[in-house]
Amino acid sequence: MSEVYIPDNLFAGHVMPKVDDTVTVAAGQGVLSRGTLLGVVTATGLAKVVSKAATDGSEKVYAVLAENVDTTNGDVQAPVYLTGEFNENALTVAAGDTVADHKASARAVGIFIKSTVR
Repeated sequence: MSEVYIPDNLFAGHVMPKVDDTVTVAAGQGVLSRGTLLGVVTATGLAKVVSKAATDGSEKVYAVLAENVDTTNGDVQAPVYLTGEFNENALTVAAGDTVADHKASARAVGIFIKSTVR
């Protein structure tokens, strides 16, 4: 079996270093794709898909999911990027939100969202 590399254009530059880490992603969110913007629930420390409607801390961007994860059956340890330059067209946010809704909170933590790949 051979693997085929399919670029996803997640990164949009190489000036800001990419810092990686792991977080625990909260159960019950289904399958989350690489490039999902995550916020962290203040009370639990668990990561959730960032949502402008949230009021639990997850309304602010904390990290970018580095790999696909399945949260269907429980909390999952997942690799994330804490900083870097990212292509807005490769990022995912909660239904009803736009990436632009979260650009300012992302910038505050060293995540730079760009409209074009440079």
